[in-house]
Amino acid sequence: MMSNRTVEQVITAHEASGRYFDVAGVRTFALDYGQGDAVFCLHGVPTSSYLFRKMLRSLEAQGLRGISVDMPGLGLSDRPEDFDYTFRGFARFLHQATEALGLERYHLVVHDIGGAIGLALAAEHPERVQSLTILNMFYDVVNFQKPLPMRPFEMPILGEAELLTIQHPTWYLLFKAMGVSNISELPKEEVYAYVDLLKRDDGGKAFLKIMRQFDHSQELQDLLKRAVDQPPYPVQAIWGAEDPALDFEHFGNLVKEAAHLPMVHKLPSKHFFAEEKGPEIARLITHFIRQQPT
Repeated sequence: MMSNRTVEQVITAHEASGRYFDVAGVRTFALDYGQGDAVFCLHGVPTSSYLFRKMLRSLEAQGLRGISVDMPGLGLSDRPEDFDYTFRGFARFLHQATEALGLERYHLVVHDIGGAIGLALAAEHPERVQSLTILNMFYDVVNFQKPLPMRPFEMPILGEAELLTIQHPTWYLLFKAMGVSNISELPKEEVYAYVDLLKRDDGGKAFLKIMRQFDHSQELQDLLKRAVDQPPYPVQAIWGAEDPALDFEHFGNLVKEAAHLPMVHKLPSKHFFAEEKGPEIARLITHFIRQQPT
C-alpha cells in the first residue's frame, strides 16, 4: 500500500503526537495518550514507541492511558555514549521514567527484549505493577540465541557491515518475512520509518551496543522468575502465533509454564504484531484489566 506521506512526514507526525521529558539527564521521547489507569508498554529492538502507536490509541479509546517511551539509543530519545545499554540498565532507567511520568502504579506490557527488561523492572518494583501482559519475548535468557538475521550484529565489523545493509527495501523484506502477516495492508512509508528511527542521529551505533550486551546470567534469570512465578499481580500472555523468530511452540510455552498460565491468547500475526493487531491487543489488555478486582 502506498501512502500520500513521505517517510519524513510519517516521522514528523509521530514526533508531534508525543512529547519529550527528562529522565536522569536523558532527553526522552514518549507517546502518552488518554486518561485513566496507566498502561506502560515496553518495546524491544530494533523498534521504539512507534511500534505501539496504534495500540496506544486503541487503549485511549477504551478509557485507559497508553504510554510508551523510547529507550535510550532507540527511536527519538537521546543516545548517550556512556549509558548502561544492558537489560538491567534499561530497567533502572524505566523505573526513573515512571517516576518522572508520575506513575505510582501501572499495568505493564512487554515485548521482545522489553520482556527481559520489563520483568526485571517488575521483579524489583512489584508494588508498582497492577498487571503484567507479556507479548512475544524470550524468557530463558541463559540459553537464548538471537534469531539468525540478528546474530551478525553481535560481532565487531560484521555488525557494522550488516547495519549498512538495512535500508528501506531490505527492511521491508525482513518486516514482511518476520514482522507481520499482511504487509500489503501497511503503507510502505510507515514500514520504512522504522529504519530512519533506528539509525537517526548515530547511524545505529547505540543499537549495536545493545545487541552486544545481552545478559545471559543466572542472576538475571532468577530475577525474571520472581516476576512471573506467583507474583502479587495477575499475568497474561498474548502471542503473535506466526512469529518465525520467537515461535509459540518453544518461546510461548516457556512463558506459559513459567507464569503458570492456563492459556495464552494467540493472534494470527508475526513478531511485530502490534503493528497490525494493535486494536485486538488493546482489547485483550483492557478486558484483562477490567476483570481484576478494584
